[in-house]
Amino acid sequence: MATQKVTVELPQAIFQQLARIAQATQQPLETLVAQSIVSNLPPTPDNAPLEIQEELLQMQTWDDEELLALAKPCRRLITNSQITDQQQKRHVELLEKNSTSEELNKSERQELSELRIKADRLMLQKAYAWSVLRWRGHKVPNLNEMPL
Repeated sequence: MATQKVTVELPQAIFQQLARIAQATQQPLETLVAQSIVSNLPPTPDNAPLEIQEELLQMQTWDDEELLALAKPCRRLITNSQITDQQQKRHVELLEKNSTSEELNKSERQELSELRIKADRLMLQKAYAWSVLRWRGHKVPNLNEMPL
């Protein structure tokens, strides 16, 4: 991996803490500093589908309240980027029909595919919102701590 040299001025206390850790772990100070930076970078959407990467990056400019509004589960989802109760119900109906011996017709298969893509996109947005919130110091709740 190619490297670049950067000069950063640190408060004395932080430099001393890094130096003590580097000495205690027998690592070069530069390695420890680079490791610290990498572990504290904002989340990257590089593994997301290309068509949503820019949207996810834009979410880093949102304030915490906007991110929390998207990230937290709720019974009634009403914004454009969310799934309505009617869409969720229809998705379940099509999934159930698809899992039985009944075969979906062409338009139902298309509808199911579109609903799945929309649901997948929403879950990716929610996960990314939580990763940005975590990066900003918020605690990410466990699944059993999430409100219904």
